[in-house]
Amino acid sequence: MSQLNVTLFPQLADNYVYILQCQETGEVALVDCPDAEPMFAKLEELNLAPSAIWLTHHHWDHINGTSDLVKRWPNLTVYAYEGDSHRIDKVTNWLKEGDKVRLGNCEAEVIFTPGHTLGHIAYHFADSNVLLCGDTMFAAGCGRVFEGTFPQMHESLQKLGALPPKTKVYCGHEYTASNVRFALSVDPNNEALQQFQSEVTTARANNQPTIPTTLALEWKVNPFLRVGNPAIQQAAKASGADISDPAAVFEAIRRQKDNF
Repeated sequence: MSQLNVTLFPQLADNYVYILQCQETGEVALVDCPDAEPMFAKLEELNLAPSAIWLTHHHWDHINGTSDLVKRWPNLTVYAYEGDSHRIDKVTNWLKEGDKVRLGNCEAEVIFTPGHTLGHIAYHFADSNVLLCGDTMFAAGCGRVFEGTFPQMHESLQKLGALPPKTKVYCGHEYTASNVRFALSVDPNNEALQQFQSEVTTARANNQPTIPTTLALEWKVNPFLRVGNPAIQQAAKASGADISDPAAVFEAIRRQKDNF
């Protein structure tokens, strides 16, 4: 199976669009796009034209560029979750859990990850060790629970966390610095987290992205994955959570983050 190239492209205040390219065939796809105009300029700079856009969820800051992209490339294939057919336009191919999506000789599996929204999906390229997870998992964090339930979001994160440790995590926003500050508030003695904060501080000071991370790193620094860790459980217990229930620990920590 051909390897995948991933180019990170910042948009708006803190969004990331991803330009995917199959190394073997040169075929190109985009993952989410809030603003088509800068995307046009970036693709022209790279001398690329997309054949598809893969959407993770319906929020405007992930889909607003879709219509203009389709105007520019009328044959563009647009992928999205089948349950969002009432609120995402221009979609040509509706997806569900376990579907396979191809880009040239590269293949991704669709993973249903409700919680942030009820129709959120992620894309996993097993052969390239690439996970495009939208706003479900962030570096050292996770998305806010808007439409789904806390148990749903917990289950979605655990599902992503079960992928191979070397999987590279490409998320939808540059939230890492604030995520790390919160993570340290509930896990202050975590040396891996302290080291990661130093690396993140340096990267952001130089206007460099902190993405991708890896699942191996996330299992060391991300409190929303590590709900079985004693430090995380104690932080949840302070909010009155039943620490024998992993989903309850997750909910307590996520609610703390909402008010951090």
